[in-house]
Amino acid sequence: MPSALQGKVALVTGASSGIGEATARMLAAEGAAVAIAARRVERLHALRDQLTAAGAEVHVLDLDVTDEQAVHAAVASTVETLGGLDIVVNNAGLMLLGPVEGADTSDWTRMIDTNVRGLMYVTHAALPHLLRSQGVVVQMSSIAGRVAMRGAAVYNASKFAVNAFSEALRQEVTERGVRVVVIEPGTVETELREHITHAPTKAAIEERVAKIRQLQAADIAEAVRYAVTAPPHTTVAEIFVRPTDQA
Repeated sequence: MPSALQGKVALVTGASSGIGEATARMLAAEGAAVAIAARRVERLHALRDQLTAAGAEVHVLDLDVTDEQAVHAAVASTVETLGGLDIVVNNAGLMLLGPVEGADTSDWTRMIDTNVRGLMYVTHAALPHLLRSQGVVVQMSSIAGRVAMRGAAVYNASKFAVNAFSEALRQEVTERGVRVVVIEPGTVETELREHITHAPTKAAIEERVAKIRQLQAADIAEAVRYAVTAPPHTTVAEIFVRPTDQA
C-alpha cells in the first residue's frame, strides 16, 4: 500500500529541532519529498542524512524567514529541486516572554519579524504554487493565540495575528482548493523556552511546566499528519492540542 503522501512535496520551516524536525520526519515517513529550512544548517544536514538513509528525498535550505528575498529564493529552489510544492508547514518561531514594563523591545521586533512577518512571507511566496497544486498550508500557532496571559503580551499578539491572518487567507483561497490549517499546541517539550531572556519569567515557566506531562514534538507532528492527509474536500481548519495536565 503506497504511503499517504507519496509524490507530494513539502516545505517545513524551523526544521532543525522540535516540532519542525518531528514534522519533517513524519512527512518523509509518509512518502513526501521534504525541503527542510532553518538557520542551523548543520542540524539540517544531520537530519537530511538520517532521512535519506531511510529512502526519503530531502532538500536542505539555509533560511532566515525574516528575509523576504531569501524566502522567495527558498521556495523557488524547493520547486526547482523537488518538482513542485504541495504542503507548507510554517513552524519557525520565537517565544521571548516577559512583562511589557521595562521590556527589551528588540525582543518584540524579533518575535514579530519571525512569528508574523516570516510566516506571511513564506505563505505569500508559496501561495502561487499551492494554488496550482491545490495544496495545504499549515500555520503553527499556539494556545497563546487563543488565551492572553500576563508576561506574554507580544507573544500573544504574534499568535493572535497568525490566527487572524490564516482565517482570512482560508476565506480567500478555500474555493480554489487550497486548505489552510492552524495548529495550536499547549505546552510542548522543545527548545522554545530556551529563547526567553527575562530570567524571572523563564524561571516561573520552568517551575510550572515541571509539574505537568508536557506534549512531545511528535504529538504535534501527528496533528499535522492528520490535517494534511485528510481528503481534499475536507479542511481541518484548526487543531487545538493541550497536555491533559494543563489547566
